[in-house]
Amino acid sequence: MKIRRVVPNNRKKAFEVSVGRRVYVFPYAVLDLQPTSTDRIARVYVDKELGNEGFTFLLESGREDSVHIDDVLFYNRDPSYMRDLLLYKLSVEAQKRVSASPLAKREIIRRLGTSATQFYRLLDPTNCRKSIGQMVSLLFVLDCEVRLEVRKRRRRSA
Repeated sequence: MKIRRVVPNNRKKAFEVSVGRRVYVFPYAVLDLQPTSTDRIARVYVDKELGNEGFTFLLESGREDSVHIDDVLFYNRDPSYMRDLLLYKLSVEAQKRVSASPLAKREIIRRLGTSATQFYRLLDPTNCRKSIGQMVSLLFVLDCEVRLEVRKRRRRSA
């Protein structure tokens, strides 16, 4: 995802980050380098060196820091980002389990009823086009117990 625009909003004490059609709020309070009333934001820009996937801000004191889009999406609990993060974690766990499994990869592929190509796509943590159901099936074949827990999220603290 590329950031289109970022604007500091000193009234809200947050950056307003435009990504696609959405605008996300990212509070100053969660920054490592926080602006203060005596050290305000002098400049903020979408950083081309981060591939337009982050922004950099400069304080009046000359100190600067950068924020990646992943931090903004995680803070705002963007549903697509959270889904991709879950798939990533499942993929990494599946890779570990495949390495530790006594089953041959061909046997795992046979039990899944899929192709070798699809099996390797499931193990690829960068592939976000797979489903959570496919990952659960793979983990079951690897003799893992998969539990899904749904609970109310705890409130975030600044």
